[in-house]
Amino acid sequence: MIKIGDVLSNRYRITGRIGTGGTAEVYLATDFIKKETVAVKIIKEELINDPRSVARFEHEAAACASFSHPNIVRVYNQGQVNGCSYLVFEYVKGQTLFDRLDFQATFSLKEASEIMLQLLDAVNYIHELGVLHRDIKPQNIFYLANGTVKLADFGIAQGLDEDDSSQGVFGSVYYLAPEVCVGEQASIRSDIYSCGVTYFQLLTGRLPFEDGSTKDIAAAHVKRNFPHLSKFQPEIAGVFDKIIQKACAKNPAERYQTAKEMMDDISAAMANKDNLKVRKNIFQKIFGFK
Repeated sequence: MIKIGDVLSNRYRITGRIGTGGTAEVYLATDFIKKETVAVKIIKEELINDPRSVARFEHEAAACASFSHPNIVRVYNQGQVNGCSYLVFEYVKGQTLFDRLDFQATFSLKEASEIMLQLLDAVNYIHELGVLHRDIKPQNIFYLANGTVKLADFGIAQGLDEDDSSQGVFGSVYYLAPEVCVGEQASIRSDIYSCGVTYFQLLTGRLPFEDGSTKDIAAAHVKRNFPHLSKFQPEIAGVFDKIIQKACAKNPAERYQTAKEMMDDISAAMANKDNLKVRKNIFQKIFGFK
């Protein structure tokens, strides 16, 4: 059991507890050598004898080891204490996008689009290195006070050439691409689908499919039409709806084939200032309400 004041690897003194997740505890620590605050993620003691959980934890370290990107949380080190594996991360002082959505409901078009440009740049970077994230969602994206976003949690990341079709379905069902929902191989296009769902959620404050059981939601991704922005945010220019619709096409071949393609379309849409103007219907113009 880790306690406040413990020192790991003669370098990291535990100074506080940040929180807990399904497989790990996260602590604040001071790095004696760099003289800076870091985050330490330690696998839960009850899981140290679970080969699958340990493999996932170590896989995260391997996936992140070579990353160096301003929009990805850095992994600095890894080790073991009392038989438990731990990872040392860059300490990110900020909320997740999920926390921000819980507080403010939606982001403005400009804010959401700027967030997506950073996220897609990070996603394009890992794809070019041959890595799929497979769990892109607001809960795994930190939002700093200066507007910077950082993609985190590579626990179920995998290589582009790895075959995961026999390992079951991983990731949050609310953001899963249709082909992944039916057990097919994840790909760059499935990460892009998750980015499209995230963009939709930032702008509308809701998920495209959120009613019913996990099976119901998975089936909706496969069978139901992806909702249009105009249903919830009619004042947003149609070009942004087209971007999301393309990112979230049922057929992977009809989606953006790279994150950079989606990023370029968002940039082009934002460059036209008319697209950023709020569109009002006749009732809004006369009475000032939606």
